[in-house]
Amino acid sequence: MTPASHSHPVTRRFAQVDVFTDQPLQGNPLAVVVDGEGLSEVQMAAFARWTNLSETTFLLPPTEPAADYRVRIFTPNGELPFAGHPTLGSASVWLAHGGQPKQASRVVQQCAIGLIEIRREGARLAFAAPPLKRSGPVEADIRAQVARALRVNDGDLLDVVWVDNGPRWMAARLASAEAVRALQPDFLAMKGLKLGVVGAHSADHALQFEVRAFVPDLGVPEDPVTGSLNAGLALWLIDSGLAPSAYVAGQGHALGRDGRVHVRREGGRTWIGGDVCALIQGELRL
Repeated sequence: MTPASHSHPVTRRFAQVDVFTDQPLQGNPLAVVVDGEGLSEVQMAAFARWTNLSETTFLLPPTEPAADYRVRIFTPNGELPFAGHPTLGSASVWLAHGGQPKQASRVVQQCAIGLIEIRREGARLAFAAPPLKRSGPVEADIRAQVARALRVNDGDLLDVVWVDNGPRWMAARLASAEAVRALQPDFLAMKGLKLGVVGAHSADHALQFEVRAFVPDLGVPEDPVTGSLNAGLALWLIDSGLAPSAYVAGQGHALGRDGRVHVRREGGRTWIGGDVCALIQGELRL
């Protein structure tokens, strides 16, 4: 019997980086297929399931004249319109593999929600936080579900608001960073939620805020460090007077990580910065 024919795999450049840290293994890993052109959506989704990282990205030629490159972002369970750590990681890998931006001072990424501007801040990259698609307090039934999912009383929730910039984030604010770190969520009760939690550190702490992100529906019960959530949080916290115009948030403590998100409001724009640490360079046969 003649075996079924298979197309021959193509060798593609591949990188794996750690985002929101300058120390290996302390941030959020990202797999990047540098030569994504020619892969089908089915192949992209299958590879993202195989890497089993919170996100895997595929770099493609842009279709928008102003963009430097296009990216598609996949979790193990599906595609995202935008995500923060894949934006910084993808831009870093694109530059490291010879990408030449149209403007020396910035990189423009095309993704499903549109064009995202990325700037260099020394060795660090920062993306411009996209505007919120939805804001304001969540509905009463969702707030009750958040309390159940976090295993806290309603009175422990200082705020529960929408900070949706594409991935449908909502955010709960607790009284302290210690309360955020101490959470032991009920992931079954969290079904349907994409939930960020934030609490302030004491004034003498090196960090201003502690953040955690829970997305069990996407196969990522807790995300180590989350750019899109921190972008939404930054817009809400600064606009509400709950945060200064520049601060540093920590994320990943519960997972043994030590991520750092650098936030700065300048001229009406809010920049979400992070270091990117290259870990793996190689070739992929797919």
